[in-house]
Amino acid sequence: MPNIKSAKKRVLVTEKKAERNKAIKSEVKTEIKKFLAVVQSGDKAAATAMLSNVCSVIDSAVSKGVYKKNTAANKKSGLAKKLNAME
Repeated sequence: MPNIKSAKKRVLVTEKKAERNKAIKSEVKTEIKKFLAVVQSGDKAAATAMLSNVCSVIDSAVSKGVYKKNTAANKKSGLAKKLNAME
């Protein structure tokens, strides 16, 4: 445990940021799981509607600095591929 006041503050701030990032990542993963469940069920209309929702959640995570741009682009691209592969 740090002794210097500024170091103590940094520990607290880091813990708070880590909790926030963890919650945002969890939300993104939950939305992706929901989307994949709809894709598995075969409902293309619902999956198309959900894809835009999932993309907006991923984009909000990027704007908050949780994901980098390319990571988000890869995630969205993979989800779009799964949607396009539906028949």
